[in-house]
Amino acid sequence: MKKLLLFFLLISSCLFAQENIDINQLNWLPNSHLFWVNEQNNIALYNADKLTQKNTILTADQLKNSGFTGEIEQLVWNEDQTKVLIYTNSKRVWRANTKGDYWFFDLKTGKGKQIGKSLETSSLMFAKFSNDNENVAYVSKHNIYLENLNSGKITPLTTDGTDKIINGTFDWVYEEELAARDGFRWSPDGKSISFWRVDASNTKFHLMINNTDALYPFTIPVEYPKAGEKPSSVKIGIIDIASLQTNWLNIPGEPDNNYLVRMKWIDNQNVAVIQLNRNQNQVSFYKCDAKTGKANLLYQEKSDAWIDVFDISAWDYDAFPCQFVDNGKAFLWSSDADGWMHIYKISNDGKKKELITTENFDAYYKSYNPETKSIYFIASPKDATQRYLYETNLNTKKTKRVTPNEFEGTNEYSFSPDGKYARHTNSNINRDYNDRLVALSGHKKIFPAGPDSFTTPQRNYSLEKFKVKTVDGIEIDGIMAKPLNFDVSKKYPVFFYVYGEPVSSVANDVPDFHPLITALVPEGYIGIAMDNRGAPVMKGTKWRKSIYKNIGIINTHDQAMAAKEVLKWNFIDPERVAVHGWSGGGAVTLNLMFQFPEIYKTGIAVAAVTDQHFYDNIYTERYMGLPDENEATYAKASPVTHAKNLKGNLLYIHGTGDDNVHYKNAEVLINELVKYDKMFDLMIYPNRSHSISEGEGTRKHLLDTFIKYIKEKSPPGAK
Repeated sequence: MKKLLLFFLLISSCLFAQENIDINQLNWLPNSHLFWVNEQNNIALYNADKLTQKNTILTADQLKNSGFTGEIEQLVWNEDQTKVLIYTNSKRVWRANTKGDYWFFDLKTGKGKQIGKSLETSSLMFAKFSNDNENVAYVSKHNIYLENLNSGKITPLTTDGTDKIINGTFDWVYEEELAARDGFRWSPDGKSISFWRVDASNTKFHLMINNTDALYPFTIPVEYPKAGEKPSSVKIGIIDIASLQTNWLNIPGEPDNNYLVRMKWIDNQNVAVIQLNRNQNQVSFYKCDAKTGKANLLYQEKSDAWIDVFDISAWDYDAFPCQFVDNGKAFLWSSDADGWMHIYKISNDGKKKELITTENFDAYYKSYNPETKSIYFIASPKDATQRYLYETNLNTKKTKRVTPNEFEGTNEYSFSPDGKYARHTNSNINRDYNDRLVALSGHKKIFPAGPDSFTTPQRNYSLEKFKVKTVDGIEIDGIMAKPLNFDVSKKYPVFFYVYGEPVSSVANDVPDFHPLITALVPEGYIGIAMDNRGAPVMKGTKWRKSIYKNIGIINTHDQAMAAKEVLKWNFIDPERVAVHGWSGGGAVTLNLMFQFPEIYKTGIAVAAVTDQHFYDNIYTERYMGLPDENEATYAKASPVTHAKNLKGNLLYIHGTGDDNVHYKNAEVLINELVKYDKMFDLMIYPNRSHSISEGEGTRKHLLDTFIKYIKEKSPPGAK
């Protein structure tokens, strides 16, 4: 009886530990299916194979005894998982908090210390261990440093870093448009570091002005190459740790007329580099000798439009887009050159190219299991508003859907690095977000215990999907939000939410709608979101790239033609039609208001690109070509060109501290509207960024302004 009692106590303890895992905080360790979770400043390590066995590797007391007082924001592991760096006290750089402080902890002793302590507080970026565990490298104020973990000696590996010379990280436009932040890599043997060096000396500053935080206004410079301006000059160097000498890779092409998009060590001698040309319609894969600097071209691809080196809508920062397979003899490559996004296997000499996903639907690569040679990808052959996990195999090339049928809707996966497990999130318009940990083989759930529990979203509106076919024969997917007391016999004002550009979709099978609009729906509005041609949905290359050199034209036309079909519905009031978009969606909102005033009566545009020339070169030239090659289309696509046609009610909103879509856009638009005596409303938020979220009361004020304007100009309620 005593043994039986002990057995039950043990089982209860294990189950209790398992039941308390918060998989929303799951963080995978490199090259494994181990993951860590922060449990009230106790770092718990779990193995996805044996979830009942928890290993607390660092306790809150150990952190406190070392002098650590911050929050655990991220962990960086060494190769054999005996040491960690804790990232804390972070500060924002561009979009994200990528600089902060790091603390080193030896997991065997539990003792820790702050590294980079003699450098500026909260200035360290992307710290990581050498594989020999002797050193840590990091970036501070645009220079790369080496710190010996035993002696604490800090050695600068670069010394020329300034506001204009950027070592080991990137300027604004590389981060924003190429999802590049971490700008250096250790070699596998820990004897060398490869790094990007960005020379922005010839990149002009865009000056933002701060009128409120000092007695006199002051300017904030942002290196910002606009459309038509040359990119910053970028090259890749190899630092030899022993000699502290830097060798530069001899990659063909002018360094200020190409983009070095991704880089990765293949082995101790060779570095893989992916390059895009200025027009981003040619990609080159180089194998570079770290000693001689010689670059050998392995593979090259050209396109009539742009080339997506990585899934732009996923924004997977810094990830190398190619998976090496067959013991390094080949790599997996994604391309939509044949009309669908497909996965190919290419030999490492570039001579043999083999199609792996052969079906006529888009396949977006996500993960690879080297033991089983299983390739996992996201696809949606029948409904572009949804996402499902599929699997194929390098040997059999047989494709099957992995996501079970009961998980209808949108499915997202966070994969373990070894491709064996994943955190799976499922939802749809009528099912709330739900999470589980699954073994990818058979999609077997391993956490939480028991059958899957699906819940209905707690919201005060309903959602449904629809399709319309425009006069041009284009089938458009849409999501509609309705008040719960909807009466089909009455007419409601309609509020369109638009984005329309190639980096984001809005008609997604998920349980929530745009928050600013859903604040109004219960009061008697119909919310509509539709994806036009050019939206990054799984409808093939022709759909996505038809917008090439036509941003502001095709997307505007598709949205208006689809809206005309919606306005034919008996329960829509054509006299109360509003539209809203932010950023690229703000530009579409303005174009719709100016070019189709007979449809759209009221619009709220936020942080809009009002002239295509004003936005950054990487984004704008990728989709529109260079201005001097496409000047007439640049003008036709720009809202400011059509501002003289405004007839309805327009509220324009912008933050003066927007480093993404600059406040300049607002003032140029204002001048044009004034020129033609067009009445409009304006709300300016001092020093707020693109998100207009900083400062006490800002988000509430924005929401209240938004709601008040719509209610006044497009009154709520069924009639």
